[in-house]
Amino acid sequence: MANVMGASPEFLTDDERYQAIVDRNTAADDVFYYAVLTTGVYCRPSCAARLALRENVSFHSSCEEAEKAGYRACKRCRPNEMKKEERQALAIEKACRLIEEAEDAPDLDTLAEAVGMSRFYFHRTFKAITGVTPKAYSNAHRDDRVRKGLNKSETVTEAIYNAGFNSNGRFYANTEKLLGMKPTSYRKGGKDTEIHFALGECSLGSILVAASEKGICSIILGDDPEIMLQDLQDRFSNAILKGGDTEFEKWVAQVVGFVDDPAIGLDLPLDIRGTAFQQRVWKALVDIPVGSRLSYAEVAEKIGSPKAVRAVASACAANHIAVAIPCHRVVRSDGALSGYRWGVERKQKLLDCEAVAAQ
Repeated sequence: MANVMGASPEFLTDDERYQAIVDRNTAADDVFYYAVLTTGVYCRPSCAARLALRENVSFHSSCEEAEKAGYRACKRCRPNEMKKEERQALAIEKACRLIEEAEDAPDLDTLAEAVGMSRFYFHRTFKAITGVTPKAYSNAHRDDRVRKGLNKSETVTEAIYNAGFNSNGRFYANTEKLLGMKPTSYRKGGKDTEIHFALGECSLGSILVAASEKGICSIILGDDPEIMLQDLQDRFSNAILKGGDTEFEKWVAQVVGFVDDPAIGLDLPLDIRGTAFQQRVWKALVDIPVGSRLSYAEVAEKIGSPKAVRAVASACAANHIAVAIPCHRVVRSDGALSGYRWGVERKQKLLDCEAVAAQ
């Protein structure tokens, strides 16, 4: 019986490997392959084929090794081809590029045919991987095009039609949700939109809190106030930035108090601007209790899109409201902290502080 060279520590012995086959353990896929003497076929450990008797099973470190021993690839799990999940991911990536590059949004049948899937299967797979439907993805891309177009086009109307809106009415019906301000103001980089802000100090260093008339739109952590203010100015390039008044200073004090003592909670209105999927993720983050941590995969499960782990990570990275939208409470599946817009050390300090507060 062939031994597997360089196998994962979890599958060092033949007994461990056979148990992985019994369990159909996907973690063993690509670590080793198994062949069945009575059928002449080799498979991935997770193959759904009928379980073979132990005495008829041999183990191999690669497809090439199994084929050299005279076995042929299973037509069910296709061990010599890309995994089903990887094939699906590539197909959906192709569909996303088709949506992004088309002048007019492709319909569902066109997209499904382009990636070789049925209409229903494509729709289900697209949503599982991206976290949104093809239509929602197309709308989000169109919205992004109009945001960029407003800064380049000579008129608002030109930007609207170039982005793919069929009428002014459909655009203006969603303008506040899409832009957070009037389109003419957005086109001028937020001109005539007032953003109140204040800089302060907290246990994590410097902090900048900014708010529109709808609520807090930025909480920035850092070491250099000038860089932090530049960050705010880049987001709202032509908005009217005003120092906070006495009432706004109370908001800032609440934010600083929440950073230093998360157990007190934070009950302030937020001006959340992002795609529909990002907003779903951010709202899920707000529901994570103080002192708790979730993995990106668990957040994906929480919002009903278990395969959209990468999209969840991207949404966390796009968050501009530190602490109040607690993306610091999301870690990798192995417990590692991974990245954080405002520094991994601050992420660790936040988590340590919350762990104490939750006791």
